Amino acid sequence: MNADALQAAIPEIFAPWIAQMGLEVQSSEPGLVSLRLPIKPDFVHVGGVMCGQTAMAAADTAMVLAMMSQLGAFKPMTTVQLQTSFLRPLSGSHATVQARVLRSGKSLAFGSIDILDEQGRLAVQATTTYALL
Repeated sequence: MNADALQAAIPEIFAPWIAQMGLEVQSSEPGLVSLRLPIKPDFVHVGGVMCGQTAMAAADTAMVLAMMSQLGAFKPMTTVQLQTSFLRPLSGSHATVQARVLRSGKSLAFGSIDILDEQGRLAVQATTTYALL
């Protein structure tokens, strides 16, 4: 699936509040996607940085899109595990979310997500496990 098809799938597949995040698919190849995540005022907590819940939602969404790019279409799946490490605070106007499928089997898939700040520095790193239904 190309970037345009993945972008069009966001409001069709995900909950409305995920579509409202404003994620933009920048590039796609099988098992790999890159998204632009705008850092909206609604995503920033009292400390002036983007909250972790936003990063985790973006990571989870990006991995589903990476799986779709590998499988060629959406297939039912559910998150089994999402482990997230926050390495530096995120602020500014946007972040880049890069998701990669590490392995996809018959019933489980594994992935890795990096979220980079505007300067290209790693700010959040996540790993995921999905059950393919």
